[in-house]
Amino acid sequence: MSLEKLKIGFAITGSFCTFDQIIPIIEELKNQGAIITPILSEKVQTTDTRYGKADEIVKKIVYMCENPPITNIVEAEPVGPKKLFDVLIVAPATGNFIAKLANGIVDETPVMCAKAHLRNQRPLVIAISTNDALGLNCKNLATLLNTKNIYFVPFKQDDPLSKPNSLVAEYSLLIPTIIEALSGKQIQPLLLCPGTKK
Repeated sequence: MSLEKLKIGFAITGSFCTFDQIIPIIEELKNQGAIITPILSEKVQTTDTRYGKADEIVKKIVYMCENPPITNIVEAEPVGPKKLFDVLIVAPATGNFIAKLANGIVDETPVMCAKAHLRNQRPLVIAISTNDALGLNCKNLATLLNTKNIYFVPFKQDDPLSKPNSLVAEYSLLIPTIIEALSGKQIQPLLLCPGTKK
């Protein structure tokens, strides 16, 4: 399936350690002809970490996408009524995002975009990255796994011995997940063994 002219909303939340995996995927989507609008959580916009300064990361992403970013709830509200995207991606999706979307708590930009996008019954692709997916957040993950029009990038335990509740998406499967989601299918297998890509 061609991604040429596909309108993609690409929401980024604060799992900062995965940004180096996300940026090449944005570049690849651009190379395949997709039209990408970056959506930046409030934490991404303001938090400097050992993985980089917020303003530098934001500038890099916006420059790559060549479209103005969505940076607040007011800007996010038209996503639904104007049907801005063919597919919305949340990558990385933190446990905070998962919990809020599963429980209808719409107080951050990516969550508002997701809620607005889902009302159009179009695919929402989630690439999870959280230390508590198999802990307190497990029930929220289960809720979203059973929600219509939500599709997950296959995931695995990234460090079962040291972080037994942690799950992270296999980001190399993000684009294949998008392609399947556009056909209304969840890519399989969804659960990967640690150390594998398929």
